[in-house]
Amino acid sequence: MLQTAILNPHVLELIARIRHTNTLVIADWAFPYWPEIETVDISLTRNIPTVLDVLDLLTPVFKIGRIWQADEFVTSNNAETLARFSKSFGDIPLTREAHVEFKKRVPGAIGLIRTGDTTPYGNIILESV
Repeated sequence: MLQTAILNPHVLELIARIRHTNTLVIADWAFPYWPEIETVDISLTRNIPTVLDVLDLLTPVFKIGRIWQADEFVTSNNAETLARFSKSFGDIPLTREAHVEFKKRVPGAIGLIRTGDTTPYGNIILESV
């Protein structure tokens, strides 16, 4: 029985299928539903869990080569929120683009993990190495 790190079997099954250069979306509570990709919904209530909760659990076990995020994230959040995301991103290359362009990448992802996060434009797309 798993006792540490990611315990959710649906999340584990999803990330186990991601290969070189495949992408994974980690989204907030209000992100649109995309019927063409698998969604694992782990939202419990507002901000439980958050996008960063999921990212911080994935980082030690999932080789991330790049992160995408909407440009609007920077102008819609305060310095403290920007710093929290920057800390979790670490040295992983980050590409920000218009939210409209960001959403065009979503259908190409292997899957989407929906969280309870309420951070404006806090959604991210991870590309595996």
